[in-house]
Amino acid sequence: MSGTWGKNIKLSIFGESHGSAIGITIDGLEPGLEIDIEAVKKEMDRRAPGRSPLATARRESDTFEILSGYFNDRTTGTPLCAIIRNADQHSKDYGDLKKLMRPGHADYTGNVRYKGFNDYRGGGHFSGRITAPLVFAGAIAKQILANKGIIIGSHIKSIEKIQDASFEEIDLNEDLIRKLSYESFPVINKSSGDNMQELILKVKKDLDSVGGIVETVILNLPSGIGSPFFDSVESHLSSIIFSIPATKGIEFGKGFDISALKGSEANDEFYIENDIIKTKTNNNGGILGGITSGMPLVFRTAIKPTASISREQHTVDIEAHKNATLSIKGRHDPCIVPRAVPVIEAASAIAILDLMLDIR
Repeated sequence: MSGTWGKNIKLSIFGESHGSAIGITIDGLEPGLEIDIEAVKKEMDRRAPGRSPLATARRESDTFEILSGYFNDRTTGTPLCAIIRNADQHSKDYGDLKKLMRPGHADYTGNVRYKGFNDYRGGGHFSGRITAPLVFAGAIAKQILANKGIIIGSHIKSIEKIQDASFEEIDLNEDLIRKLSYESFPVINKSSGDNMQELILKVKKDLDSVGGIVETVILNLPSGIGSPFFDSVESHLSSIIFSIPATKGIEFGKGFDISALKGSEANDEFYIENDIIKTKTNNNGGILGGITSGMPLVFRTAIKPTASISREQHTVDIEAHKNATLSIKGRHDPCIVPRAVPVIEAASAIAILDLMLDIR
């Protein structure tokens, strides 16, 4: 397998959910970059488990330790490596999962791919726990982009069928994006957020789970970033977003809805304001021909319901090679969407920084 991603910024993630530690190596950072460690900790706290009744009860501080590539508060230019110790594993909850395949999980496919040698505890290397190192790398990328005036923010667009307002319906500004980043359950309309949280608690009580959609915007991107075809902004972003466990879809701008429009409706007409070229609409989400147009880059990520639920489900016993039933034990999120928000932002920052280094 390959745990490596990137072209100019290369990431290599390692570890398992119930191993001693998880971590990441970041290659390609320029020397002399000052890192705001407190800002990194803030991003890590946004993703960390055990901080809300809406999330898993597993408590991990996500405290990171930088092992290399960082000296006297600045990057050295050599690979930056950081680890995060695991401290609250309940591996005994996963004893039966060596033979009983959890529906919706990678237990079966992982067992086949790695010939039964995969670490199945807590999902092993397939676990959402492995996104913590990704958030660490993304926090650094966000700081580099912020120094260039580029801001990334997200909100929970929907949980099951409950909808929040869309970014395209409001006046996008940096103050709103920053405000959302401080909220544990970021939504534009508070009433929608309250209804979403009530639903999550209800399905938790019912031993079930729900999914939803995260909408992300990247503001102040210059035009001209990206390339056509194989290295388009869409393909580059999608490749890392789909690396986030539970991601099942991504759409840019109007996304699938643009297929129902006429060309006269879908085309974003140009105009000049204060000597800056803009478009009257943003149906294409700030990307044309795989290259940024200078308009806000907007995309949405579909997150499936958490696969681990306590209801009894049908499965197979791969050792006995027979049908079986399974009630999953352990501590799991009834909805992974709120904790996916900072992960998606982190992945976005990494992808955009990687693309921007093409034109330095």
